[in-house]
Amino acid sequence: MTTKTINWGILGPGAISTKFATGIAAVPDAQITAVGSRDPNRAKKFAKDFNIPKFYGNYAQLATDPKIDIVYIGTPHSFHKEHTLLCLNAGKHVLCEKPFAINATEAKEMIVVARDKGLFLMEAMWSRYLPTLVKTRALIAAGKIGDVRMIQADFGFRAGVNPEGRLFNPKLGGGALLDVGIYPLSLAHMILGTPNQIKSLAEIGSTGVDEQTAFILGYDSGELAVLSTAVRTNTPHEATIIGTEGWIRIHSPWWISDTLTLKSGGKEQTIPCPYEGNGYNYEAIEAGNCLRTGKLESEIMPLAETLALMSILDEIRAQIGLRYPME
Repeated sequence: MTTKTINWGILGPGAISTKFATGIAAVPDAQITAVGSRDPNRAKKFAKDFNIPKFYGNYAQLATDPKIDIVYIGTPHSFHKEHTLLCLNAGKHVLCEKPFAINATEAKEMIVVARDKGLFLMEAMWSRYLPTLVKTRALIAAGKIGDVRMIQADFGFRAGVNPEGRLFNPKLGGGALLDVGIYPLSLAHMILGTPNQIKSLAEIGSTGVDEQTAFILGYDSGELAVLSTAVRTNTPHEATIIGTEGWIRIHSPWWISDTLTLKSGGKEQTIPCPYEGNGYNYEAIEAGNCLRTGKLESEIMPLAETLALMSILDEIRAQIGLRYPME
């Protein structure tokens, strides 16, 4: 594997991009070359905050910068397709923030363009690469809890209602399901794959998006995933994978935990899983490794799984009656 430094571009200097840029600082063979925003002043400030050499006042200039290898897209998910296609059509590899798109139709279009152009594309499901989830996969594969029978996971928080803000505005793909429901859904899919049954209920708030949603996924051999998400309800932030011979509990908040408990053989064991940086560095490492080895997608977060997740989200939204204006 070559040690070539990966040059990143940041498209959209928002809160999630701030976390990603902070994570990049913990990756020795990666650097941020430029940042782009529709607001030149925001781009300038972000560049100053992270010591980035260049900033652009529009996204097209960022996408065509010849020194950039890959672009991280951190805009609201209602813009993910547009901005991903902008970068792919400019010949750039892309790491697109989750959820990958508004729906499966958009996701499929993004994937088709990436494959047609021979470019790397990955959904930024950053928690999947953390040591806790790497260890969880290893424990399950080693049969430490027997056959997985049930998964319980939640991700909910209480935010103030802002009809124009990203969380509550239908025009921005607002609601709990797409914003943070993707986390427990992705966890369940990572372990059990695609369900054959989906049952959902939600509370639709005053702005027309889901403020809390619960969904149960059923699988071929009777396994169940019991999942919930919210933007108006604080939840315990726990995840438990229950098998025939024991269980794994990922400590709260499970998506960025550094500890898990294994119950196996009648004994409980707490296992530390420390991580470096702020956690976002691991997805950057994965993307960089893929680029250096010529892979067009990650084996840990493959595009077929991203498309499957978007299809499940589509079905849940159909069941709870949530449709966005752009669809």
